Amino acid sequence: MRKILTISIPDDLEKEIDTLAKEENSSKSEIMRNAIKDYIYFKKLKKLRNKMLLRIENKKIYTDEDIFDIVS
Repeated sequence: MRKILTISIPDDLEKEIDTLAKEENSSKSEIMRNAIKDYIYFKKLKKLRNKMLLRIENKKIYTDEDIFDIVS
């Protein structure tokens, strides 16, 4: 089931979305769906990263690469 979401954006952002949609031969709706999916993904990733940092605070782990090495 699909829902319609109405948002307000500045003119310059709409122009950038229009340009991107043309470059990618896509619709503005598809661009916005992908942007929202990416936003949600990165928010979840950031939340997970922060949770992991709390658990490993006392260990010798300094970078995201160190964390990904442990998870992999």
